[in-house]
Parts: sequence; structure tokens; C-alpha cells
Amino acid sequence: MDKIIRCITSDGAIMASAVDASDIVYTAQRLHKTTPVATAALGRLLCAGSMMGMSLKQEKAKLTLQVNGNGPLSSVVVVADSHGNVKGYVGNPDCPTEYYNNGKINVAAGVGKYGTLGVIRDYGSRDPYIGRVPLVSGEIAEDITSYYATSEQIPTVCALGVLVDKEDGKVMLAGGLLIQLLPGADDITIDKLEKNISQLEPVTTMFAKGLSILDICKTALQGFEVEVLDEEPVNYVCGCSREKIESYFAGLPEDELRECLNESGKAEVNCQFCNKTYVFSKDDIEEIIKNKK
Repeated sequence: MDKIIRCITSDGAIMASAVDASDIVYTAQRLHKTTPVATAALGRLLCAGSMMGMSLKQEKAKLTLQVNGNGPLSSVVVVADSHGNVKGYVGNPDCPTEYYNNGKINVAAGVGKYGTLGVIRDYGSRDPYIGRVPLVSGEIAEDITSYYATSEQIPTVCALGVLVDKEDGKVMLAGGLLIQLLPGADDITIDKLEKNISQLEPVTTMFAKGLSILDICKTALQGFEVEVLDEEPVNYVCGCSREKIESYFAGLPEDELRECLNESGKAEVNCQFCNKTYVFSKDDIEEIIKNKK
């Protein structure tokens, strides 16, 4: 079972989050039938979204991450709730995969190095917070770090990893680490943290060695006293339903609703997040129209 954790140092100077999202990313790969590079890009953003979503304070708040680059992946979109549950999709799940000389997946080649990272925080009010920054690398983690530094002025370190089996292309491990300096951080704290970060192994390497998400946070915060704030299970959660689509249809004018019918007399709605298709017959549409009156 996937889990997420949030920790803080006892002096209140550093916040750290870590997530094991191996099952989440495997689920996304299965639902969207993604190539290795599409799996890695979507997986990294799912990990980031889970950690960023858990930082939302309101129970029903939502976070949306949108990566729009000039690469063949087109766009990558992730939505998270305040418990770290996530869902997402990629514009081109069939994107061909390129590799670096060291054998690692070249995510930047799929995403593109030019484009934007958008962050939307919806607290249920009419005016969601929207931030948008240029991509700095297309490798996702560096772009998340840049967003916090540029848009929120929070010194941040973000590490994201998705390990894909080269034989069958399936997800083996996936997770992330997010570390942020709080206003109480002094130069000594910063120097100690920078030293720890410089010696930190990739997230998937630490998972492969058997480290838990708490172990990973403590490794990054070695030399600090660490307190656990939250630890919860996280899942890939879509939340779409026939009832929600019916409710949406009910809000459309009658002429637009009838125009939804295709040549075979059916209206088909496909969910981008879980690939489930809902089919409404002509009689279903007429019943919705009837209930509107």
C-alpha cells in the first residue's frame, strides 16, 4: 500500500514530505497504457502532486498541476486532494522513449525544455490561486523546485523518481521527496541541510535498499530531530461517476444536450483520468431533459 508522510524538524526550521507511490504510478500506467517516458513523466508529476496536495489545509481543497511543454508528450496533468490522493493523464501516452547515455529515461526529451508549469489551488471559492512558471529543464523535479522559488519564494528541494523495468516496461518503484525551508531556518541549518542533500541517493535507490518514507526523511534531515506530523495511505482516485455526468448534462440547454448524440444515437463520455466510458442512449438523454422541466 502506498503511503505519504509529512515531517518537521523540532526547531520548526524545515518541513519534509515523502511518498511511496509505486502502486499509484503502476495504476496510471495500466489505465493509460503509457510508454516508459510517458510513465516516468506522469509518475513524477503524480508523486509531486501527492506531496503538494497534502499540504493543502482545507479538507475539500484540490490541487492541479499542468505541464505543457514543446515535446512529443504534449501535456501532463495531475489532480490531487488534501489527503495526497491523485489522478492524472498524459496527452500522448504513446510517446517514443529516449534514454540518456547512463540508461536513464530522458524525460526532458518527452516533455520538452520550453513550456510552462501551472499550479492551481482550488479551495472551493470562486477564485482559485493560479501560478505559472516557465519550465527550467522538463525533468519535472527541477521545475517544481523552480516554481516554489519563483512563485512562492520558498527555498525547496524536490526529488522524484520512477523506476521502470527495461524488460517488460512495468513500474517497479516510484516516489518523491519534498524539503522546504521555513522562516526559522538560519545559516547553520541551511549549511547542514545542503550537505545532507549533496549526499542523498536517488529516491528509487533508497526504496530499493529497503528504506521507508520515514527513513528517507530522516536521511535527508540527518543531524536534526524529526517529528512526524502526518502519515496516511494514498491511492489513485478518479471519482468520476455516471451520476456526475448526468448532473453535468442536466445543466446544458436542450439543443446542446441533443447534439451530444452521435450517429448511432448515443452519447459517449470518456474520462481522461481513468479511461472509463459512460454511454447514454437517446432515451437516457430524453429522460434527463424531461427531469429538467
